[in-house]
This record gives sequence, C-alpha cells and structure tokens, in this order.
Amino acid sequence: MMGITWILHETSHAGNVGSAARAIKTMGFEKLCLVNPKSPDMLSAPEAIALASGADDVLQTTQVLSNLASACGPFPYVFGLTSRDREFGPPSISIQEACALAQQALTQKIPCAFLFGTERTGLRNEDFNYCSHRVWIDANPNYPSLNLAQAVMICAYEMRQALQLELTSLQKDATLTRANIESINALMDHLSEGLEAIDFLDPKHPKKLIDRLRALFDRAELQTEEVLLLRGVAKQMLLTKDKRIKL
Repeated sequence: MMGITWILHETSHAGNVGSAARAIKTMGFEKLCLVNPKSPDMLSAPEAIALASGADDVLQTTQVLSNLASACGPFPYVFGLTSRDREFGPPSISIQEACALAQQALTQKIPCAFLFGTERTGLRNEDFNYCSHRVWIDANPNYPSLNLAQAVMICAYEMRQALQLELTSLQKDATLTRANIESINALMDHLSEGLEAIDFLDPKHPKKLIDRLRALFDRAELQTEEVLLLRGVAKQMLLTKDKRIKL
C-alpha cells in the first residue's frame, strides 16, 4: 500500500529493523526509512536479514537519512509513537484515531508517516517538533513497554484495518492543503523573530511562549494558506522594527 512511510529513529538493534520490515510487508506496506541508525550497515547485518524472513525487498529499498528534518519534513501528517504523556507537543491521539486520519489523508493522496523512537528511550521531546500528532497504543498502564518491532506491527495492523473500512467521517475540503512539518517549523522561526522585534518575546526568558504557540498551531491543523498568512504577520512585525530604527 502506497502513501505510508514507517520511520525508525536512531535504531540500535539490526534485528528490530529486520522484524519491522517483516511486519510492514505482512500488513501490505513497503516503505521503511531509517534515521541515523546506530550502525551504518544495519540493513545488511545478518540479524536484520534473518529476522526480515522474506522481506528482503523492503530492506533493499529502505531509505537511510541523517536527520528527522529530512525524513519528516515533507509529510503533512507524522504520527509519533509514545507511551507517556507530555506537557507540550502536538495533539495526543490513539492509534485508531491516527489511522483514521491517515485513511482520510490517503483518500486525498496526502502521504503520511509513522515515527518510532529508540529502543531504550523512545522519542525525545524535541523529536515531536517533527510530528503532527503524538500517538499512544492502549496497553497495560502498569507495564506499557513494547518492543520496537511489536509497536510497528500493531500500528501496521491498525492501519491496514483502517484502510479496509469504509470511510465514515466527513471529508475535509479537498481544495485545502494541510501545511507540512517543514513549513510549520519555518513559520515558528519567523514568528519568533517577529515577536522579538516587537518586544513581545524576550529570548533570554521565553517562558515557553513558542512551545505554547506551537501547540496551538498543531491543534489548529494549519493549512498552507494559513501558514503564509501568519508569515506575513511575522514579516510586518520585522518591518515595524526596521521603521522604529530609522526614526
């Protein structure tokens, strides 16, 4: 099934890569991406090949990238898996809700990605700057820990089920285009400069202002046109500062 990419960030064990490849192929997917894996030859490691168990074609076409910006930037929807809640970050939804959103996106030919963190610590807070949503898998609250490949398998299964169900929720206006992660991150940088220019943001004491604005924008699901509008506001803030300096 095209349109879904499965991203593994800083994976340590080659066996998990092979098992993840097997999991997504079993559920009908094929696009795997590694970001900054611990070993540069992880895809050709004997353990990866053995645990892929026939999914060698997935390993052979797996992308290897150096950072999350290049891996996640092009996707309007990036679902980051986590087993714990965070004070800030994108909206938190269940895996079933994430798969329903992905299904809707795919009907409009909008690509999506599922992002998984390291085996030991999962995704870090800063990694969620490259996600549109935080996603949790319903598990035993006293022991929510899942092996990386197990988590991939559960998500791939849920995504397959969602794609096989008839779309029941209302479609969003197909004429609108959801902004991708790269453009939203650029907006946040531009807006930070603008807020500093009008003395609304003190860079020495930001008090989580930008984090709160990012959380607001993530909930709003900004469209491309809205990002351009907000960047226009940021540009005007900077022009206002320039006019003050000239006076």
